[in-house]
Amino acid sequence: MEYEVVIGLEIHVELATETKIFCDCTTAFGGEVNTHCCPICTGMPGTLPVMNEKVVEYAIRAGIALNCEIAHFSKMDRKNYFYPDLPKAYQVSQFDLPLCKNGYVDIEVDGKIKRIGITRIHMEEDAGKLIHDQWGTGSLIDYNRCGVPLIEIVSEPDIRSAEEAKAYVEKVRSIIQYIGASDCKMQEGSLRADVNLSVRPIGQEKFGTRTEMKNLNSFKSILRAAEHEQRRQISEIEHGNIIVQETRRWDDTKGKSYSMRSKEEAHDYRYFPEPDLVPIELTDEQISKIRKELPELPEDRVNKYINDYQLPEYDAKLLTVSKNISDFFEQAVTSGANPKKASNYIMGDLMKLMNQYDDEAIPFDGDKLAKLISLVEAGTISQNIASKVLSMMYETRKDPAAIVKEENLAVVNDESALSEMIENIIAQHTKSVNDYLGGNTKAIGFLIGQVMQKSKGKGNPQMISRLLEEKLNKLK
Repeated sequence: MEYEVVIGLEIHVELATETKIFCDCTTAFGGEVNTHCCPICTGMPGTLPVMNEKVVEYAIRAGIALNCEIAHFSKMDRKNYFYPDLPKAYQVSQFDLPLCKNGYVDIEVDGKIKRIGITRIHMEEDAGKLIHDQWGTGSLIDYNRCGVPLIEIVSEPDIRSAEEAKAYVEKVRSIIQYIGASDCKMQEGSLRADVNLSVRPIGQEKFGTRTEMKNLNSFKSILRAAEHEQRRQISEIEHGNIIVQETRRWDDTKGKSYSMRSKEEAHDYRYFPEPDLVPIELTDEQISKIRKELPELPEDRVNKYINDYQLPEYDAKLLTVSKNISDFFEQAVTSGANPKKASNYIMGDLMKLMNQYDDEAIPFDGDKLAKLISLVEAGTISQNIASKVLSMMYETRKDPAAIVKEENLAVVNDESALSEMIENIIAQHTKSVNDYLGGNTKAIGFLIGQVMQKSKGKGNPQMISRLLEEKLNKLK
């Protein structure tokens, strides 16, 4: 029997506010354990929360950017939550009246566009962090994260493969970054995804029993966890077993998931309206103002790069996947770089360095890339040397001209020095010389490469080619 996978995602995004959702404790990442918390975010008796207005603004921004309807009236609710990472034993969230609903994003997988529905976006507070003793004797709790503002973006069960799930999270993350609502640093937990997955025989309308894998914090783990859970459920069904609705923990190192607990339903949380917070009422004018203030979204920049900068669609889409890369590209172009040349450097050498260092942040500004390109265009350095200089810029943050001077990397334009190198190469490679003289003109490419190697990549390629042809033609 062939099966179809059905996936819905819950994406939790920590918002970029300086203070927490209901108090003035810092939201800064890190810090000594239990130093970024107070009686309010730890839920001490007699304390009262106050809604951070910036949280509501960021949530509205996200809703508009993800094509949602924005509610003019919404409220906060208590979600009874008996786990030690929330000391007050409930989480302030939103239940039946979320701030945003009925949105969508379009994703592209294997060249095909697909629309993924968004059921709702609601605001809530984050929980603390459990730190398990490595010897299994107990757990410690860090409450620094308690009360950090979150939005939860809940998709429709429209996703039909692990690749689509990964593409959806990438698209949502990119949009949230562009609107400035969060830095979305997955390695710091600023964006985490829960994967709800079930399988069913192809042609069956009824959904299968779903499981949930929580707090996946990388695109790789989302892809691998979804693929593994799909295989696991199919195997269970094929062996006559029943899929249990449960929450599972994904171990990315071992590539396996483990049962944690049975999966709760909404009624298990016994929601009721938060009595200490007033409802959130918004006017058309307030929503319209936020809509007008939204910055460019990825699709806007794709169109600009294609129409204004004459870039291929492939380049435009790749450059806008990350706001950091897109901003860097725009800095380079504004500083005078040719858009296509800047795009080539970014998509080639620069992205290779970012993968090598596993770092999304580029350690220098786009104007330095523009300076590097101008050095190549002026003939000061060769294309090969430019790649070397870019790597050194990444490591040292230095200006490209300074690196070229310090490392003596400028192109050699001395005809006499290059002529001597060429004569040595002609003497050493008589077979290639004879091949060229015999009519195989492609042999000159090898000889040019040997001269470039002898000059340590600093020889002027045009001058080398001209001088080499002159000397070979004399031998004829």
